Amino acid sequence: MLPSKVVHCKAVRTVPLLLAALIFAGCTGQAPQTPTANVQGAANGTSDYYLQQMQQSADDNKVDWQLLAIRALLNEGKIPQANDQLTQLPQDLNATRLQELLLLQAQMSVAQQNLPDAAAKLKQIDTSALSPEQQVRYFQLQIATSQGRPSLDVLRAYIAQQALLTNPADKQKNIDATWQTLAQMTPEQMNNITINADENVLQGWIDLLGVYHANVSDPDMLKAGISDWQTRYPNNPAAKMLPTALTQVQNFQPASTGKIALLLPLSGQAQVFANAIQKGFNDAKNGVLAQGSTPAPAEAAPVQAPEAVPAAPDAVVSTSAAPTDTTAAQPAEVQPQSVPANSVETAAPSSSTQVQVYDSSTQPVDQLLAQAKNDGATLVVGPLLKNHVEQLANSQTPLNVLALNEPENIQNRPNLCYFALSPEDEARDAAHHMWDQGKRTPLMLVPRSSLGDRVNKAFAAEWQKLGGGTVLQQQFGSKTELRQGINSGGGIRLTGTPVNVQPAAATGVTIGGLTIPAPITDPQVSTSNGSVDSVYIVATQDELALIKPMIAMRVSSRDNVGLYASSRSNQAGAGPDYRLEMDGLQYSDIPLLSGANPALMQQAVKTFNNDYSLVRLYAMGIDAWTLANHFSEMRSLPGFQIKGDTGNLSATQDCVINRKLVWSQYRQGQVVPAA
Repeated sequence: MLPSKVVHCKAVRTVPLLLAALIFAGCTGQAPQTPTANVQGAANGTSDYYLQQMQQSADDNKVDWQLLAIRALLNEGKIPQANDQLTQLPQDLNATRLQELLLLQAQMSVAQQNLPDAAAKLKQIDTSALSPEQQVRYFQLQIATSQGRPSLDVLRAYIAQQALLTNPADKQKNIDATWQTLAQMTPEQMNNITINADENVLQGWIDLLGVYHANVSDPDMLKAGISDWQTRYPNNPAAKMLPTALTQVQNFQPASTGKIALLLPLSGQAQVFANAIQKGFNDAKNGVLAQGSTPAPAEAAPVQAPEAVPAAPDAVVSTSAAPTDTTAAQPAEVQPQSVPANSVETAAPSSSTQVQVYDSSTQPVDQLLAQAKNDGATLVVGPLLKNHVEQLANSQTPLNVLALNEPENIQNRPNLCYFALSPEDEARDAAHHMWDQGKRTPLMLVPRSSLGDRVNKAFAAEWQKLGGGTVLQQQFGSKTELRQGINSGGGIRLTGTPVNVQPAAATGVTIGGLTIPAPITDPQVSTSNGSVDSVYIVATQDELALIKPMIAMRVSSRDNVGLYASSRSNQAGAGPDYRLEMDGLQYSDIPLLSGANPALMQQAVKTFNNDYSLVRLYAMGIDAWTLANHFSEMRSLPGFQIKGDTGNLSATQDCVINRKLVWSQYRQGQVVPAA
């Protein structure tokens, strides 16, 4: 046995060693671990972080960090840096990394607007080899290559993506986008959809759209239809989380129209316009619009002959020159358009609704709104003049307001809608009509004035929204200049300069960690060597009588150039010689002046001394009554339509009322519906 002193000394020497070992072990456990890179997972870090990890990695992990860095760079919009890193990747990638590379290359092509290349890259991907996070990105890239054009493939991509999303906000974005895509599909697309036996979710979405279209004109029926649909498709994602647009339906409350305040300029140079609108509004309220009925006498001051009335400088209405013939021309009969299944017609007359008229020429708009509220009004129709509508921006009124004009900058307010008869509105409708007829290289032929500039920009902006390229413009001067062109035999060449359209700011979309930048339009400028296939002409009847023959001097009928005109050229007094001269030309106008209600048209034309511009304002008053009675539907129900006398009416997200006009065509001296 060892002496006790020896044992004690050994124990003393052992304690420091044990402490050192424990301390060393503790330090080893707290040492920073090298993070791992997972190319199949989320990339929530910044590009700087991933690049730093890549530089510090000397092993096989370096390529994974590089792939994550490229994804972060693309999401941050750093396209050149991402492209540099893509070119530095090694060639011998394993299967997992190769799938991620194809995803990144497709995302790069989308960012560079090379959509065909993006689609080609996506076709090379084996979706079964992707992680759920990668599949979300894959479907988002598929959607991005569609450029916002609805299709069955896009619908299927949204449906497949929905099942993979976990974030509620991403789920709602996906559902809203699915509904928007479905709602934008054309009737032809819907009729040609083939649904596979296992596509119950897709079938549910299509049935939901059918329920919406069948009941959109009746909010109560629509609520019941949606509830029944949720019962029939309990497992559909939209049954658990309705599209935002349909959530608004569930909360729908009709606007009160117990007392309406009508704000119009009852004095000054715009009085004649206000009188026509007020008469239409009153006639609709009093129920004198039936077929064959005679409008009641105007309650406002008598309308004077249009020649004596100067145009209001800030009134935005589709005006035409005073008729050259004081004899009312009998308009050629045009077949009325069919009524959309999801539309309502003119609101029923009312003996209970009170209407009080306020002269907007006498007081500021905010004071009139306050007075109307104190007088018990629940809804306001007006004001009419553009500068008065601009004043609504500073108003804090709680009343619902249907403004009868559009400001330069639209404000999206839940109690505000805009309804205008503007040349810009007609130009946008013309863009859709010409696009639907297959035209792709249009020329604008407009007056050398601010009117021409406004029409050019409105048409070109809408054309590019439809997917078209740059629009050409050519401006003309006075009738004297036009006559000189005819006398010289020069005619009008179909050439022009590009319309400069400043695109609206757009933002990208981020779902499931993948950011898709907003599309950047890079339109191709149409050449002036005879490639123009259509001309939109904004001219009076007298001007058009000179312009069309001048076009014929330089363009052969074999060139198949379509000629289209605004309602500015449609005036009373167009005799058979004029109609023969205009053969083949199409023009737009409101339904009331296109044969939808011949008896009412004849009476209105007689009442307003053959001035079609005042007849259009009369029709505007009729439609203002209907819009006022369906204010909440227009504000809250996407797709809600009204078959009005100024056009088939629908509303944008900002509640700007769009008008789909009637298009007619001159053919062998007659006026017939445009093909």
